[in-house]
Amino acid sequence: MRIDKAIESSMMMDDATWARHASPWSFWTRVPIMVLFALAIWSRVWIGWWSLVPIGLVIAWTLVNPRAFSPPASLDSWASRVVLGERYWLARKAAPIPSHHTTAAMILSVLSGLSVIPMAYGLWVLDPWATFAGAMLASVFKLWFGDRMAWLYADMTQRPEPEQSGDQQT
Repeated sequence: MRIDKAIESSMMMDDATWARHASPWSFWTRVPIMVLFALAIWSRVWIGWWSLVPIGLVIAWTLVNPRAFSPPASLDSWASRVVLGERYWLARKAAPIPSHHTTAAMILSVLSGLSVIPMAYGLWVLDPWATFAGAMLASVFKLWFGDRMAWLYADMTQRPEPEQSGDQQT
């Protein structure tokens, strides 16, 4: 199973959940999750085992977030288009997407994943710069991936204008 499909499956995303997740509130409140997760893990320095509370809260928010907001009244925002593009991305085996999107999205996903390495190292040895750099890089690559998903959505939803014949009816 592909990792992206495994993540979607673990999040139990159905059509209603995707509709709610398309809310800009849902998108923008997910953006700081990586930094908050790093901070929650770092909190072990200050509060010891009690750090499991903020770690659990961040994990819980990650799972609840797609369901926490009402579906948006409009899907015109960039954040909504990112989420809708993600659906095309996840369904790319059933409905192929343009190859230039596949290549770019895969590269950005790998870069985002690799960015977790300095963050994890920083959290292990308590190096704030490595932690911050890794969390920021992962977030930047994730946002760039999101921008690619908005572009994918635009490409997948473009419909050619119907050709008009010379004998139009009015």
